[in-house]
Amino acid sequence: MKGKKGEKKHRRLKKRRHPDSGTTLFAIILAALSRNGNSEGEDAVLILRCLKRLHRSLPQTLSTPFLSLLPTLLTSSDEIACKSAEIVGALSLMSFEMNEKIAAEGQIVKGLITLLTSSNSIRSIAACNSVLDLSTTSIGRKQLVDLFAIENLIVRCSQAPKSSASVVALLVDGKETETCPGIVFEEDELSTLLVHAVIILVNSCTIEQLQKIPTMLSRRLLLHLKKLWEEVHKQMLYGNFAKCTEEGFSYPNNVRTNNLAESVFRLSVDINPCRGPSDAIEVGKRIFGGEGTSLEHFMLRNWESSPGLVRSSEMASSKLENIFGSFIESGRLRESVCSFLSPMLRGFICCPPISSEEHDILHFLKEVSNDLGGPIVYQEDIRVVKTDSSEFELHYFSGNSENRRVLSSTDILKCEQAYKEGYTIALRGMGFRFASIASVADDIASIFGQPSIGVNLYLTPPGCQGLARHSDDHCVFICQLLGAKKWNLFPSPSHQLPRLYESLETRHQLESERCTADGCKEILLKEGEILYIPRGYPHSAHTIGDGSGHDATTGLSLHLTLAIEVEPPFEWEGFTHVALDDWYRRQRATQYTVADSESLLLHNLSAILIHVAVKLVGDMDPTFQKACLVGAISSANEDWLLVNQNRIFSSLIGRINSESTFSDVLKFVEAATQEHEDPFARFKWLRHLSEGEHESDSTGIHLADAKDIFHRVISQHRDAVEAVFYQVKSCFCSGVEFEDAREVYIALLGKYRKARNQYTNGMLSLHCIDN
Repeated sequence: MKGKKGEKKHRRLKKRRHPDSGTTLFAIILAALSRNGNSEGEDAVLILRCLKRLHRSLPQTLSTPFLSLLPTLLTSSDEIACKSAEIVGALSLMSFEMNEKIAAEGQIVKGLITLLTSSNSIRSIAACNSVLDLSTTSIGRKQLVDLFAIENLIVRCSQAPKSSASVVALLVDGKETETCPGIVFEEDELSTLLVHAVIILVNSCTIEQLQKIPTMLSRRLLLHLKKLWEEVHKQMLYGNFAKCTEEGFSYPNNVRTNNLAESVFRLSVDINPCRGPSDAIEVGKRIFGGEGTSLEHFMLRNWESSPGLVRSSEMASSKLENIFGSFIESGRLRESVCSFLSPMLRGFICCPPISSEEHDILHFLKEVSNDLGGPIVYQEDIRVVKTDSSEFELHYFSGNSENRRVLSSTDILKCEQAYKEGYTIALRGMGFRFASIASVADDIASIFGQPSIGVNLYLTPPGCQGLARHSDDHCVFICQLLGAKKWNLFPSPSHQLPRLYESLETRHQLESERCTADGCKEILLKEGEILYIPRGYPHSAHTIGDGSGHDATTGLSLHLTLAIEVEPPFEWEGFTHVALDDWYRRQRATQYTVADSESLLLHNLSAILIHVAVKLVGDMDPTFQKACLVGAISSANEDWLLVNQNRIFSSLIGRINSESTFSDVLKFVEAATQEHEDPFARFKWLRHLSEGEHESDSTGIHLADAKDIFHRVISQHRDAVEAVFYQVKSCFCSGVEFEDAREVYIALLGKYRKARNQYTNGMLSLHCIDN
C-alpha cells in the first residue's frame, strides 16, 4: 500500500512540474512573450516546449485566450512559427465550429498568409499545410480568399525553387479506369503544396472574386496552371497512370485532373478579345460582299426562306483565307490528312454542352465537374460516319448517349484509317477549340443578333458521302475551305420553320414523302465559296472524283458549317414575350398597386394567359418562328434593318389582337394538363429578365404555381377571367412600344452572350492547341 501511495504522489508532483493545462500553458507562453518583447533564447525554448505539449493534447486542453497569441507566434522564430502553423491546422480540422472560429480570427489568417510568403521554405510549407487544413470548409476558404491568400500564393509560387512542378504521372486507386485521377508531381513538396492550395481557393471563388485578383498575377497563375494542364493532358491521352501502391511518388496530394482543369477554366472566363461592332461589320463584308446593300439583299431574298450561294470564289482572289486563313495555316490543313488530323484530335478535350438557359457559368462547372477536361467523346465531340448506297448511315465507332465512348490515343489513330476507308470525320464545337474560329463565329452571331453560333468541321475523302440526307433545325452557312463538294438541295416540306429541339419524327416523315428529284437543285461548292441553307430544307452532299486528279473539283473536301441556332427567346415570338413582360411590369408598377387582391390576381393571371395566346399564334404563323434581328449588328447604314424590324413587330401585335381568343387558350391549358405537360414551359426563360425572381414573370406569379392558380380561379371566376383577359390584351396591343421592348430584349441578349463567351473562353484555354 505504501508503494502505491508513493507512486500516486510522484505522479502528482510530475504533473505539477510538467503542466499540460491549456490555461497554464497559455500563461507560460504569454509570460515568455512579454519578457523583453521577444521570443528568443531560453524564452524561445520554453515557448516551443509549451507549444509541443499543447499540440499533443489540443482537444482536451485548448484555452480560448490562446488564440489571441497565435498572430504573434506566427511571426516568431522558425520553429515557433512552424509549430504554431501546425496548431492552427490541427484546430481547423478539429471540428466545423473550431474551423469557423479560426476563420473568424482575421489576424490569425493574416498571419498564416504572411508566413506563406517567407523566403524560408520550411516556414512556407508549414503555412501551406495549415492553409489547406483551414480550406476544408467553405467558411475557411472564403476568409482566405477575402484576405488575399490567392495573391500571396501566386507570388510564392513564382519564388519557389521549382516554381513549375512537373507532372510525373496520374494516380488511380486500383480501378481499371478513373474519370478524374490524382496528379503526382515531381519531388518538390513546397511547389506541390502551393499548387494544391491555389487550386482549391481559385475553385471556391465567385467570378467577382476572381476579377479582383490583379490582372498581372491572374495571368501569371493562368500561364503556370496551363503548363501543368498541358502535361496532365498528355499523360491522360497516353494513359500514363500509376497505382496508389506504387512507390517513388513523394508528396501525394488531393488535386485531381478535373480540379486543375476547373482552375484553368475559371481564370479564363473573362479574357475578352476586345472585338467590337466594326469587326462584325468587316466579317459581314467579306462574306456577303463589300457593298453595304449586299447583306440587306441576302436578308430580304434568302434569309430563312431560300438556299443559295452567298459568296462565290470570284468575290475574293484569296478565297476564304481572309476569313479562316489563320486556322488553315496553323492547322497545316493543306498538307496530308495524316499530318493534321491526329495532332489536332490529340489536342482536343470533351466540350460538354452548356444549357441554352444557363447564365451562371459556375453552376455549369458544378454540373460538369467530373467531365471537365476529359478526352473527347464519340457522338458528342466527334462522329466518324459514312452513308452507303441505300442511304443508311454507318458509324466506324460504337457509342451513344447511354454508353459513352471516350476516344483513346489508339482510337484517334484509327480515325486516319477510317478516313482511308471512306468515312467522314465530323468534329463538333470548333469554335470552342480554335480562337481564330471563335472570333469569326462571334462576329457572325452579332450580325444575326444571336447569343452564339455553333461551328462543325467535316473532312470527307474523295468519292464519298458522310451524312445521309437530312434537314436541320437551324440555318447553316457552309464554308468550303479545301477541295469541293456537290450538294443536293430539296424544297422544304413545310411552310412552318422547324424549331430547336422539336421532335424529328414528323419532320423526317415529311422529308421522306416529299424529297424527290423534282425541285432538287445541285450546287458544286468550290474552295472559297459559301452556301446558305435555311432550317427545314433537306440536303445531302458528297465529294466527287477518286482523289487522283489535280483539278480543284476532285478529291477530298474540308468544310466548316456555321450553325445559327435560333433559341426561343430570340425568335420573334420570344421578342413578343419580352414586350408583353416589360409592358405588364410597367402597368403593375403604375396602375395595379392599389387594386384589391382579387382584381390583381385576375390581371396577373390574364397576363400569363396572354403569353399562352402569343405561343398559340406563334405556332401557326411562320413569322413568329423567324429569328428576331432586333439585336443584330449590320453595316453603318442600319436604318433599313430597324425600320423592317419595327414593321414586323407591329404586324405581329396586330395578329395577336385579332387572332388570339380566350377559348383557344383555355382549351390548350386544359389539354396540356390532361397530358401531364406544363402549358407554361415554353416561356419560363422570362425569369431571366428579373434577377431574384425565381421562375417568375412580370405578374409576380411563380410559373411553377401558375397551373394550380389557373384551375382554382377558372373554376370560380371563369367569366371574370375572360373579361379581364380581353381587357389586358387590348391594352397591351394598343399600348406596347417597340423601343421599350427593344431595350429589355438587348439586355437579355447580353446576358446570354456573356455566358456563352465565358464558356468559349474557358474551353479555349483547356485545349492544348496552338491558338
